[in-house]
Amino acid sequence: MTDLPDVVRTDTRFEIRVGDDIAFAEYRLKDDSVIFPHTVVPEAFAGQGVGKRLVEAGLAFAREQKLWVRPHCPFFHAYISKRPELHEMVHPDERPGLATP
Repeated sequence: MTDLPDVVRTDTRFEIRVGDDIAFAEYRLKDDSVIFPHTVVPEAFAGQGVGKRLVEAGLAFAREQKLWVRPHCPFFHAYISKRPELHEMVHPDERPGLATP
């Protein structure tokens, strides 16, 4: 499966659905931030960059809405931590937890 559908944003998560399989990244809006608490990528999507697409959609949403990012999900945290250019998007209270290059 190489052609995946677009990421869809609902009121509570970003999703990619193919048949009965769904990958998603939950989010919550709070004050001036978007919190990403949990991401699920089923084995059926392994190795296809689905998690990356979910994170990128979430970060694009945060940029568009001018929100701080709070990456509480280990997947979001690891993705952002490895990319110093994204650290400025993370709420200042949570930046100390990011890896430094």
